[in-house]
Amino acid sequence: MKLVDTHTHIYLPEFEEDRTAMLERAEKEGVVKMMLPAIDSATHQQMLDLEAAHPNICFSMMGLHPCSVKENYREELAIVKKYLDQRPFVAVGEIGLDFYWDKTFTDQQYEAFRQQIAWALEFDLPIVIHSRNSTDECIAEVKAAQNGKLRGIFHCFSGNAEQAKQITDLGFLLGIGGVVTFKNSGLDKAITDIALEHLVLETDAPYLAPVPFRGKRNEPAYLKYVVDKLSDIKECSREIISEVTTENAERLFKVK
Repeated sequence: MKLVDTHTHIYLPEFEEDRTAMLERAEKEGVVKMMLPAIDSATHQQMLDLEAAHPNICFSMMGLHPCSVKENYREELAIVKKYLDQRPFVAVGEIGLDFYWDKTFTDQQYEAFRQQIAWALEFDLPIVIHSRNSTDECIAEVKAAQNGKLRGIFHCFSGNAEQAKQITDLGFLLGIGGVVTFKNSGLDKAITDIALEHLVLETDAPYLAPVPFRGKRNEPAYLKYVVDKLSDIKECSREIISEVTTENAERLFKVK
């Protein structure tokens, strides 16, 4: 079984003590590729260093996370653009809107999101969208920018069936992670009628660990629990889940 973790922050300090062992556990469980979403300039170098240490396994994105949109967001965006001009990345991400913690910089979040969508179109890259408490708003932004070439993932999708259909109708994929294993998440019902061709797997490590590790540090090796749950929901084998979601990820990120 070959798996792709399309969203994992394994360059963060939470993995400082056992990063090598963690990567070995991931390999043992069939996780052959890991996509690294950017956050902001405080961690870009750690992300790029990890990619350099594990080429053909770890692949960096570049972008400004909505929770990092503060007073200096224009400086941060300039750094993102400089990186995009300098070297290739697999995606612009993670980008989007977050109205969960703080709405102080709502207008600036929209500006940053739109600018980074424009860069994704300019560089012909997919986008990876963070949409916490803002799924409808992010759908609206994608719809407004969709010119037939915009593509990407709604990372950590946790919306309803109607939102799932809107997203897939726009040509986007749904990132499915540990939340699908949570008893009352409702995500199983939201994706019941969504074809596997519209799904990719993710951990969002170190966050959102699946059952039976809920509340603990997440890691790519735990992707197998997401596969198990999707196998139940879709009433098909784990091998089919693995094969289709891996193909989806490799096609989107062009990492075959």
